[in-house]
Amino acid sequence: MDRGWGFLIGLLGAVWLLSSGHGEQQPPETAAQRCFCQVSGYLDDCTCDVETIDRFNNYRLFPRLQKLLESDYFRYYKVNLKRPCPFWNDISQCGRRDCAVKPCQSDEVPDGIKSASYKYSEEANNLIEECEQAERLGAVDESLSEETQKAVLQWTKHDDSSDNFCEADDIQSPDAEYVDLLLNPERYTGYKGPDAWKIWNVIYEENCFKPQTIKRPLNPLASGQGKLLPNTFYSWLEGLCVEKRAFYRLISGLHASINVHLSARYLLQETWLEKKWGHNITEFQQRFDGILTEGEGPRRLKNLYFLYLIELRALSKVLPFFERPDFQLFTGNKIQDEENKMLLLEILHEIKSFPLHFDENSFFAGDKKEAHKLKEDFRLHFRNISRIMDCVGCFKCRLWGKLQTQGLGTALKILFSEKLIANMPESGPSYEFHLTRQEIVSLFNAFGRISTSVKELENFRNLLQSIH
Repeated sequence: MDRGWGFLIGLLGAVWLLSSGHGEQQPPETAAQRCFCQVSGYLDDCTCDVETIDRFNNYRLFPRLQKLLESDYFRYYKVNLKRPCPFWNDISQCGRRDCAVKPCQSDEVPDGIKSASYKYSEEANNLIEECEQAERLGAVDESLSEETQKAVLQWTKHDDSSDNFCEADDIQSPDAEYVDLLLNPERYTGYKGPDAWKIWNVIYEENCFKPQTIKRPLNPLASGQGKLLPNTFYSWLEGLCVEKRAFYRLISGLHASINVHLSARYLLQETWLEKKWGHNITEFQQRFDGILTEGEGPRRLKNLYFLYLIELRALSKVLPFFERPDFQLFTGNKIQDEENKMLLLEILHEIKSFPLHFDENSFFAGDKKEAHKLKEDFRLHFRNISRIMDCVGCFKCRLWGKLQTQGLGTALKILFSEKLIANMPESGPSYEFHLTRQEIVSLFNAFGRISTSVKELENFRNLLQSIH
């Protein structure tokens, strides 16, 4: 009898354990699962999945893109890092050596880049030796033909038009300098704390769209610690239209991408002889672990993939601009310029072949009047964010923040210029749609940063799996 009751009690207990989910003890989630288990499958508002992006980027695109970005045309970027912050005066400048930016000396920048930013036509390139060297990027050479001079003036006018999504940087200012991006890589500088979080607070608080019914200000950063408050954004994000959701996700994706770079190129060890940079797994987990970030980390990573798709789509759309026979990546080295254009076109055709591009036709597809207002709000919000980059206290962070913001702004400009691109002449000046050298350099380098982030996610996934 006792044995029968014991068996019955044991059987009932087993049934209860199984029905309540307490049967076999589930193994705890690994560190890799806590960061990446939700970063898989299809992305919101997209028909593409994470795994397809990983394969396409890491094995087909990333190596060739890195080679292109190491060329002279793309490694030199002119920027004014001395512009004052337009929003507040109490900027605490980072005094660490790693925050500093080393500008190029005059003789380090190829003459073709310094003197011929608009020399896209064969006629202009043939006249380069006869032209007096200009001191500033963007200067107009009087020896150019009347047609070419007219085109330059049209381009300059268009660059300042309301179609741009970024505040134009004053690269003709005496304070603007060339920077070698390869010698000033984006990596962890030690710039953090209230000053750094203030930048992202202002970006999220004052520039991301919110429902009109919210009665209290939303604070995306809890107590300055860098953790998003639980259920703050995503509790209302689902109620927004696709354009406003996309805007937030682009900013979040850019933020995530930057944090991946900082975690992947972290100062691990420093001696009086050398510095050792590498992957900081703890830093990565603090920013993206599902538990440590109260569920926000994986969402941030998915937004990074969303940003990747947006910029990938823009690059596929702008292919006709670069395919024109008179367009050149002009540096003055004819052989290298031709090779670089061939490589650039190979990359763009590869991008064009991507099977699951983001469908931007869902943007601003409603009532024309309402769509126009929404597009204008979209543009003004983003221009404001580009101005906030002048408030970053770390000059190296400011450099890469300005470049990546301009690159994303250029991508948006391309996506909203589809008809203008389609109507471009096959050769000769393009008055309606044009990209300056600044926009071209920032567009490809910004996408290069996102491509690097996707590649680094594979590295972090492997590192996290190896510690268990």
